[in-house]
Amino acid sequence: MVAASLGATVTIIERAGLGGSAVLTDVVPSKTLIATADLMARVAEAGELGVKFDVDGGDFVPVMHADLKHINDRLLTLARTQSHDIREGLEKVGVRIIAGSGRLVDNHTIEVLTADGTETVEADTILLAVGAHPRELETARPDGERILNWTQIYDLDELPEELIVVGSGVTGAEFASAYNGLGSKVTLVSSRDRVLPGSDVDAAVVLEEVFERRGVRVLSRSRAQSVERTDDGVVVTLADGSTVTGSHCLLCLGSIPNTAGLGLEEAGVAVSDSGHIKVDGVSRTTAPNIYAAGDCTGVLPLASVAAMQGRIAVAHFMGDGVTPLKLHQVASNIFTSPEIANVGVSEAEIESGKYQADIIKLSLRSNARAKMRNAKDGFVKIFARKGSGTVIGGVVVGPNASELIFPIAIAVKQKLHVDDLASTFTVYPSLTGSISEAARRLHVHM
Repeated sequence: MVAASLGATVTIIERAGLGGSAVLTDVVPSKTLIATADLMARVAEAGELGVKFDVDGGDFVPVMHADLKHINDRLLTLARTQSHDIREGLEKVGVRIIAGSGRLVDNHTIEVLTADGTETVEADTILLAVGAHPRELETARPDGERILNWTQIYDLDELPEELIVVGSGVTGAEFASAYNGLGSKVTLVSSRDRVLPGSDVDAAVVLEEVFERRGVRVLSRSRAQSVERTDDGVVVTLADGSTVTGSHCLLCLGSIPNTAGLGLEEAGVAVSDSGHIKVDGVSRTTAPNIYAAGDCTGVLPLASVAAMQGRIAVAHFMGDGVTPLKLHQVASNIFTSPEIANVGVSEAEIESGKYQADIIKLSLRSNARAKMRNAKDGFVKIFARKGSGTVIGGVVVGPNASELIFPIAIAVKQKLHVDDLASTFTVYPSLTGSISEAARRLHVHM
């Protein structure tokens, strides 16, 4: 759409649907599911705020259940609607859309296999955005019924009684949190010492404490060896020989780029050992005139990063002004309950000596708005460069952390001083007040 608005003649080749996995099988469906689970969790805790549910004059704890068929029908409808809206927007600006699978012939030519046969498309510039698919184990093959990957789980009509989630990264943690909120008994199998091994340690600790309080069973340092179906469920065998049984198993084992069979070698496009397309800061591949964006590049598997890579690529090949992608400016969020958002450098990088910074961590328990909302878990953490006081990173854990990280992201990108955050007015009461308060306390430590 950006290229078309800049005057380019654009053709899109897509086999599954406009919007890709972000719209159809990943971000839109999963975050819709999570929003439903969050609502159920808030209702379940409403009694602590004085909200009572009466039947025939008697108080009772609300008995809720998740109508999973309705939930999944709704989220898939939202995904299809979003995909349709994207198609309409593209067609409105004159983009040609071909339904089919493409293969590179050279760095200017694509051979497209469609339902009607084969078509050859010539282009001055090619942008590859082919995404990735769920990784599987030879000993744990999804069957779409009891053993599932994250693209298949939306086909369920009934809530799993006992869901085993294999993998404690972002995807595994999000689904474990969501299905716990919906009412499933959840076991999370983690091969690492803790959940979210690549995230902020303090944030992971908060999530583990919440999991324990809400009944999620976490098996740390437990690598899944195999997953098999039984008559009425599944059995997961761990590397130490022990087993875990449940009604369903969700595999969250990472992803594999969809780069096989694309003709990359013939076109001169280099890939890494993992199969990801190698790109530079402006999304160029090793082949002239060919760019790549998204999960197939392995840069950072976020929809926001994929979109930015695409915009940068378009600006570059159209001769527009462009700034290379800077990963330290990327804000990301893990949609667990509570949410976990971060931007900039990490505390681990500071502790390793890579960056010299002052750190402040402020619990949300002291925030008036958090108390009003009965939000018990979370914190704000800000990192400021020693000497200069420039904000270089931060972490937010709590309700709507995905929104609250934005002012810290602006501070990181614009190289603002911690005093700029400290002296900026915030609404009282608000969760953002903890950001300015943390900045004020950080000023004292500098």
